[in-house]
Amino acid sequence: MGFHLTSKDYADYIRKAYRLIHEKGDYITELDSATGDGDHWININMGFEKLVEAANELEEMTVFEEFKKIGTIMMSVIGGSSGVLYGSAYLAAAKTLKEKETIQNENLCEVLDAMLQAIMSRGNAQPGWKTMIDSLAPAVQCYKDCILNQVDEKTCLSRVKQAAIDGAESTKDMEAVRGRATYQANKGVGHLDPGAVTMSYQIATLMDCVLEKL
Repeated sequence: MGFHLTSKDYADYIRKAYRLIHEKGDYITELDSATGDGDHWININMGFEKLVEAANELEEMTVFEEFKKIGTIMMSVIGGSSGVLYGSAYLAAAKTLKEKETIQNENLCEVLDAMLQAIMSRGNAQPGWKTMIDSLAPAVQCYKDCILNQVDEKTCLSRVKQAAIDGAESTKDMEAVRGRATYQANKGVGHLDPGAVTMSYQIATLMDCVLEKL
């Protein structure tokens, strides 16, 4: 029982995440223009566009090689700090997948946790600072809790998805500690963090892809 994500499955997820991020371009740019440079969507969309171009190659790799390649592409293509953070996240996650043929439930939790730790370390940031971490951190904590309490996979994945969405929503009431929003008088309070929103898109899409396999 349980799901087994293959390299092809993850490449399919990349394609779906790209479609969603691409469709939300105007919305994300509007969010970012309110508190930042307005270029977050351009950068993240460009990164996922390159991943989709490489998707056929990615799905032929082992999951370890796939994640390393994704990290390398994101670091080289995505502009600004996001490229370094996403690249570091995937390279860290790859280390948890050495000698793994597929990604199973606890593996996926480890992957997301490795991403979180890498982003916090590389970005010198933490939850509550109005960044992408505020979507990823609650999703990881929810995942850990579900595994600890032996929650069935379908319920667990649904909860993780919702935790990521709720986490992104919570950034509306936060004061920014990083980024352009810190220069504003209100520190971005009242506005969603675009990085947290695009992170929630990715986590939600990934959970949906896994749910389809159950």
